Amino acid sequence: MTTSPDPGSTAIPTSQALRPFRIAVPQDALDDLHERLDRTRWPDELPGVGWDYGIPRGYLKELVDHWRHTYDWRAAEARLNEWPQFTTEIDGATVHFAHVRSPEPTATPLLMTHGWPGSIAEFIEVAGPLTDPRGHGGDPADAFHLVLPSIPGFGFSGPTRDTGWEFQRVAAAFGQLMERLGYDRYGVQGGDWGAAISRELGRIRPDRVIGVHLNLLPNATPTREPDAAELATLGVDERERTLESWARYQVWSRDLQGYADIQSTRPQTLAYGLTDSPVGQLAWIVEKFKEWTDSRERPEEAVDRDQMLTNVMLYWLTGTAGSAARIYYERAHADYQGTLPLPSPTPTALAVFPHDNFVPLRHIADRTNNIVRWTNHDRGGHFPAMEQPQLLVDDVRRFFGELREQAGGGR
Repeated sequence: MTTSPDPGSTAIPTSQALRPFRIAVPQDALDDLHERLDRTRWPDELPGVGWDYGIPRGYLKELVDHWRHTYDWRAAEARLNEWPQFTTEIDGATVHFAHVRSPEPTATPLLMTHGWPGSIAEFIEVAGPLTDPRGHGGDPADAFHLVLPSIPGFGFSGPTRDTGWEFQRVAAAFGQLMERLGYDRYGVQGGDWGAAISRELGRIRPDRVIGVHLNLLPNATPTREPDAAELATLGVDERERTLESWARYQVWSRDLQGYADIQSTRPQTLAYGLTDSPVGQLAWIVEKFKEWTDSRERPEEAVDRDQMLTNVMLYWLTGTAGSAARIYYERAHADYQGTLPLPSPTPTALAVFPHDNFVPLRHIADRTNNIVRWTNHDRGGHFPAMEQPQLLVDDVRRFFGELREQAGGGR
């Protein structure tokens, strides 16, 4: 694998310059947040409904109190700034990314991409073990140079300035980013939108992407009730998974996909409320951390509370609730919407975490993906880098280790 040149090298044209970036939020932005939290206008609530109608007021008040009086943005900011960060212009958009190079010179370059309602803050606990396995009790052969971009429209890559930023355009932009960093061959990893982007990058750049590791696989679940003839062609385990997947899809369609419908149709209207109200932004995101994780009563059972708030802050401080939501609109209105995904030849691994939104099905996945590794984990959900960081790290290491062995590189 190649290592990258020094960011900002004079060999890079000015129009493609990699500009050093450091997070430095003005104090008046934090003061404004605190004032808004203090002036929150709370809605009424039906008694005894729990989470059925949305995020409970009592829980949210408790979380807001922690955000206002205990959570330390400056500590989170300092931790994020431990990563070297840059911005560059690609296809008319500002792309912000962290570039965390391993101390191991033979490390494998790896592009990791977040989704919605995530951010690069998802990767705080996995970056160290992935880049420096020797320092974390692992094998130095498993080291990675990490590139952690913010999707255009999200966080410090936002807002976008034109229409059309759906996942295929993002994948093409990230391919250009890796070229600018000097990486000829690299792996990709992602979940949620990051899964769609990573899979697409492996599809369009099979000469450069050595492997695609996903913790969610788009278009691998049934969208109609499986009939008896289809079920009869499946083994017992796959048949049971198919019925479970269909049951989950029905629940999703009835109770859980409202956020996506709104963001796919009227993201601008939604943006006014989320950009003006920090409690509104908090509720919109934290509800998903409850519904999509391995938790029962509150999301903190699955994810660290302060890490979750740091993730929310990256939306609030950049005012990108609306521009991040636009990726749903652009996908819903793209020419390819409703069509089957084009086949990908790149070796692909799927790590299945049981409390994610959907149950992916192998017989569907194999139709358009080159699946070479499929692992069913016994815990974790939609945000494994936050919920089960060690499981995700181990899965990524094993997949790319297997690819090295097949290529004759050993471990």
